[in-house]
Amino acid sequence: MRIGELADRTGLSQSRIRFYEKIGLLMAVDRRSNGYRDYPREAVIILQLIAMAQSAGFGLEEIRALLPNKQEQWDHDALLDTLRRKVADISLLETRLKQNRAQLVFVINEIEARPNDIDCATNARRVLSRLLDDEDR
Repeated sequence: MRIGELADRTGLSQSRIRFYEKIGLLMAVDRRSNGYRDYPREAVIILQLIAMAQSAGFGLEEIRALLPNKQEQWDHDALLDTLRRKVADISLLETRLKQNRAQLVFVINEIEARPNDIDCATNARRVLSRLLDDEDR
């Protein structure tokens, strides 16, 4: 299939598909005598896997390590190990995000709790002081 059809089937731009080919994520692309690329049907699956992996937080180098040269050569154990590590990374990120959210909510509440008798700059110093006190505990 030609690149336009592949782009339509995957929802990826032609330039993105060419990029994946250039960096070696998309292999087995034949060239016709007129120079047009001819992609096998499996390219749809590979591109969908790449897009799904990226949306799950995998970088291109991680994806390269996961994708076999041929689909029949998947390394089951390595794939599971990598997926489990990514789940652990996501869990750690969720914990950090929860902590960041709590700290931001605290700052918002402190700013909104500004006593009427102080100006904004004094309130900022008050809030920063409270933050530093909480970090010391």
